[in-house]
Parts: sequence; structure tokens; C-alpha cells
Amino acid sequence: MIDQFQRTVMLIGAENIEKLRNRRVAVFGVGGVGGHAAEAICRSGVGNIDLFDGDIIDITNINRQIIATHKTIGCDKVNVMKERLLEINPYVHVNAFKLFYLPETADSVDLSVYDYVIDAVDTITAKVELVIGTSAVNTPIICSMGAANKLDPTAFNVADIYDTSVCPIARIMRSELRKRKVKSLKVVYSKEPPIRTHKKKKTGDDPSSRPEPASISFVPPVAGLIIAGEVIKDLLRITPYGQSL
Repeated sequence: MIDQFQRTVMLIGAENIEKLRNRRVAVFGVGGVGGHAAEAICRSGVGNIDLFDGDIIDITNINRQIIATHKTIGCDKVNVMKERLLEINPYVHVNAFKLFYLPETADSVDLSVYDYVIDAVDTITAKVELVIGTSAVNTPIICSMGAANKLDPTAFNVADIYDTSVCPIARIMRSELRKRKVKSLKVVYSKEPPIRTHKKKKTGDDPSSRPEPASISFVPPVAGLIIAGEVIKDLLRITPYGQSL
């Protein structure tokens, strides 16, 4: 197994590869952002990955989601993602849960078992629930803010939620988390103002009832890769300059 990670070993050392092999990360949402995040942490050597998503692959996902092809249309996203991760690393332990994380399903997930949680879901309700849930059990979490209706992949930043600006989702999250007295949250967000698009009116917070936002191939994946990088660096306590904390 070490052969496939030899270039990574050269960068972070064999000891850190072993650390990653023993870490367990949950990825909530395996679409345009979460799918790329899941694949990147797998390729980095994380040995235990749990995937959560209740959706199936649709033809409109092909423009940006790493698991979406004409062959996978109609398949459960988590199952296709699991198969892909096992093709990348046959030794990784992957659990796939066809589940939308919402207040009514939150009790079915034990967030305390994870070394890190990646939030790549696309509803405010789910995001807030994940933040509250991980906070209660002291599990680190990083959240993706809005990646839709964007064209500039260089506009993403990593920041605390209370230091964000421009992003409409981040604005709502700041408000909701203040109400719940959450003091800090690590997020990836874009400073690019959303591009105006023609969309149907929203009908609720249920993912099946919301309109599909505008997107393009090269923006959501960048957010996912940034998230993966932050997770790996945090798990290993490595600074951007390669020094261990």
C-alpha cells in the first residue's frame, strides 16, 4: 500500500501517513464540493471514511460532480462514491449511508466517533444541525459555504464564519449561529458576489423541493479540494509551511 503513497510520504513522512490511515472522517454531501473533498482525503491516505448523502445522480450533476457520468445516472451517490474510493485505495474502510442529515435524522448519527467532519450539504438547516451536533461532542468540523452561482475559483478563502463577507449563505449562518451562541466555525467561502440567474422560487428546505442552482465544472471542486487540504493539515497539525505544531 505504501507504494501508492510514496510521493505523499516524501512530503509529509511515513509517520504521518500512518496517522492518516488511523483517522476517521465523515463527509456529509458528496456532490460538487463533497465528492472532490472525499476523493482528496482518500488519495491523501485517510483510512476510514463515512459518506452521507440521500441523493441519486442526475444528468445535471455531470457538469461538476466527480462521480457523475452518463453511466452512473440514477445511482445512489454514496454507493458510487464508495466504489470510486475503493478503486483508488482498496485498503480504505468506507461506509455509505443514504441519508439526508436533518434534525429528524440527526439522532441516527454518532458524531463523536469522528476525528473530523466535512459539511458539504446544501441546506442551512442541515449545516446548523451539523455544527451544533459536532460542537456538543467536540468533533472538529469544516463547512462549505456557497459554491453555486460563481465563476471565479480563485475567490475562495478559509476563515472563521464571523470573519466572512459577501457570501449569502455565510451571512445566514452567522445569524443562525449567533442565536445558538456558537463562538467559532471554520469555513470555506467565496468573496465573489453571486451571479444573477433565472431560478424558480424556493418551496422549502427539503433538498427534493429546492431548485438546482447554477454551477460550472471548475468552481465547486476547488472548494472541495481546499476543504480536504484543511482537514489533512488539521489532522496532522501541519502549518502551511510544512511545520508540525
